[in-house]
Amino acid sequence: MSHIIGKQEAALGDVTVEQFVSGKPHKGKVLAAVQAHADDIPFFCAGTVAKLIEEGYTGYLIQTTNDEKCGQTDSIGETVLSNEREVEALAKVLGIEKVFNLGYRNHRMDEVSPTELRARMIFLFRALKVDTVFTFNPWGHGEENPDHWMTAQAVEAARWMAGMGKDYPEQAAAGIKPHTVRELYYWVARPGQPYNRVVDISAQIRKKVASMSVNKSQGPAGSSGSRLKDRLAKQGLRLPALGDDDETTDREYIKLFGLKGYGKLGREYGLKYAEQFYYVPSGGDFIGSTDRADIEDYIAKHAVPIE
Repeated sequence: MSHIIGKQEAALGDVTVEQFVSGKPHKGKVLAAVQAHADDIPFFCAGTVAKLIEEGYTGYLIQTTNDEKCGQTDSIGETVLSNEREVEALAKVLGIEKVFNLGYRNHRMDEVSPTELRARMIFLFRALKVDTVFTFNPWGHGEENPDHWMTAQAVEAARWMAGMGKDYPEQAAAGIKPHTVRELYYWVARPGQPYNRVVDISAQIRKKVASMSVNKSQGPAGSSGSRLKDRLAKQGLRLPALGDDDETTDREYIKLFGLKGYGKLGREYGLKYAEQFYYVPSGGDFIGSTDRADIEDYIAKHAVPIE
């Protein structure tokens, strides 16, 4: 899987720069980061998720596939288990409350029932009372992985349907009340995909590095440092900057080589490191939607007594 970070040509209109705010301004709010594979969140939104959790959010991680195709061993069972353990480690690094594994087959999500997947997302969004969601752009240009677009499209539909009382009324009868997800952060995964928000993750870069490092099974960064160290040792060489033990080596490798795209994007906006998203705010879902403030303002100006 290729990961493209910091493509300036994808900027869409005015770009908002979001920076860290102290004092936990988001206390009481809930976010869900929805990934198809164990390496998605580390590459695309780990810094921003860590930032929002530090600002007061409670975070949850939803993983749609079992990652059976992505690992260093020949055993499918061992591959699934190692990825599952690493997703739990990822959650711990970022301060995420709980992981929900949906367990669909890796690279085969286009055979999954969209209705079933959407219903499971609706249930989780309602039960967890999710305010903010991170996932793939459901209409992202150049997306080749069916796991990505199936996950994203289910999230996009579920986030507003979760607030509709007539969808899955049995959930409401069981105490899982309708709840609408208010804002979306669609991360940038391919060249040319749009973004309108850049998030300053400079203060969270250590957590970003740690999140990338825990992804040993499939991540191009997770164990690359220790593998490079071993290769050089066979040639009688070493890179002092990488350190000696494997975990230090993996993290130093990420700092040297794995953060360049985030640094390049950050510098374009006067930051040290940044992540990019197509951000969809609360409200204004369609052109014909009305603003209650406009209605009340019109009433105040034009209402007359009934004679």
